[in-house]
Amino acid sequence: MAKTTKSRKKPSTKKQRRIRPIRWAFRVGLSFFGAVLIAVSIYAVVPPPSTPYILSEGLRLGGIQRKWVPIDDVATVVARSVVAAEDANFCLHWGFDMEQLRAAIETGADRGASTLTQQTVKNVWLWQGRSWPRKALEAVITPMVEIVWSKRRIVEVYLNMVEFDTGVFGIEAAAQHHFGKPAAKLNAREAALLAAVLPNPKERQAVNPSSATNRRARSIADGAATIGRDGRAACFED
Repeated sequence: MAKTTKSRKKPSTKKQRRIRPIRWAFRVGLSFFGAVLIAVSIYAVVPPPSTPYILSEGLRLGGIQRKWVPIDDVATVVARSVVAAEDANFCLHWGFDMEQLRAAIETGADRGASTLTQQTVKNVWLWQGRSWPRKALEAVITPMVEIVWSKRRIVEVYLNMVEFDTGVFGIEAAAQHHFGKPAAKLNAREAALLAAVLPNPKERQAVNPSSATNRRARSIADGAATIGRDGRAACFED
């Protein structure tokens, strides 16, 4: 008597249709993660050539002012001032300041919880403005940057990418534009004034500052001195 063989059950067409989108989404997500990791690794040693925002401003204005400068060629007080202004606990967190985030949620503030690392990620890879897709991407990329880059590198890239006046990007261009000197020669007052225009360089001025900007600059100068004394600047000054 001939043996009968059991035929393998083929997956139903409905099941295949459910699996395909999941596989496609997984592959897309994996490819995106890999591409971002490669970009983060490259920019750990290579200066980012530009950003989406710098490109768009260049087209809008017909040109921008920008010159990359190594952090070794930036006055120490400049980095301290910017960190004191934007993220005084920069050396104490891993990309997300959970204490500040909780405080921002409790008070209903729409700013104040974004760390220097998050701002660097936004400036280098993402777009301006508030939106959930941008925040989601920021949340994915920020830990990668914290793992791959040193704290000193994060500050270096931030200083070279942030806008200090309309069409003026990076600390070297800002120093020349506002004070007619290189970033290495900026003093504490000038560093505090430049930090004081962040994050609204189109509304605040480092030269002929308003009384509000002056007050902010004095507070930043005090903060820069404080983080220098208490060790909160050590991670990017080594």
